[in-house]
Amino acid sequence: MKLECKKAFKAFLSCEDGAVTVDWVVLTAAVAGLAMMVAAMLEPVLFDSAATGITGVIQQAAQR
Repeated sequence: MKLECKKAFKAFLSCEDGAVTVDWVVLTAAVAGLAMMVAAMLEPVLFDSAATGITGVIQQAAQR
């Protein structure tokens, strides 16, 4: 029984079937993290410009 476990464990360690999947998961996580960092940096700028634009439209509508 012990010998069978050693064989199974060695076979598990040498198996590379999921290696590409792991690579894609890591790559996808890195891209998602980078996108979140960029969004966090741009958020104040985007909200400020959107608020300014909306305020201008509301003021123009109020003057009519």
